[in-house]
Amino acid sequence: MTTHIVTLGGGGFSMSRDGSPTNLDRYLVELTGRRAPMVCFAPTASADDASYIRRFLTAYGSLGVRTMVLTLWTDAAASVARLPEADLVLVGAGSTANLLALWRVHGVDRVLTEMISRERTTVLGGLSAGASCWYQGCVTDSFGDVRAWPHGLGALPGSFCPHWNGEAERQPVFTGAVADGLLPSGYAADDGAGLHWVDGQLRGAIAEREGARVARFTASDEPASGGLVIEQLTPEVL
Repeated sequence: MTTHIVTLGGGGFSMSRDGSPTNLDRYLVELTGRRAPMVCFAPTASADDASYIRRFLTAYGSLGVRTMVLTLWTDAAASVARLPEADLVLVGAGSTANLLALWRVHGVDRVLTEMISRERTTVLGGLSAGASCWYQGCVTDSFGDVRAWPHGLGALPGSFCPHWNGEAERQPVFTGAVADGLLPSGYAADDGAGLHWVDGQLRGAIAEREGARVARFTASDEPASGGLVIEQLTPEVL
């Protein structure tokens, strides 16, 4: 069957003013193809922040879905065992490095790999850290400063930079890392925009508002390129 992975620079209920779901959230739910899909929120990057969990439950509770939460600070083994019940796994923002460290300790990475190859439609996605984690590498502020970090899950090819318009300090770090080969060629997305992958192939860019940008950054040896070729993608506005 089909595996969708949707990686957002930012946006959705996490960044809406009143915590309500946006068209990005509705898009993720619709991709499951189910009337009342099971949506699992993974707040690991925020240390299972209780207020973040409440925002998710309120937002997605209004979408007519069933909900569950992956918790790694309490009842971790039981929570990980339930993860394959989800039709959609939505990964929240926070620390990418901490997220992946905990996932690897508790075997979440192995479960997700199995879900990607299972015989039913699966939707995976997230924003910020929850988007960066799916790639081979990213830029992250997990260590305090913004730096290149080539230790992602590798479920998607290349690298990723979230918050392209919202956190300008990420831009020179990402472009420099791709040009210098510290990160593989990859993508950057504004808040409110992202990329939709289907079975490991890029389907296209999406956005919840006009003007939100997504771009592809490719390392180049051409002298006139400055080490980098930038291609703006045209998002489908939802």
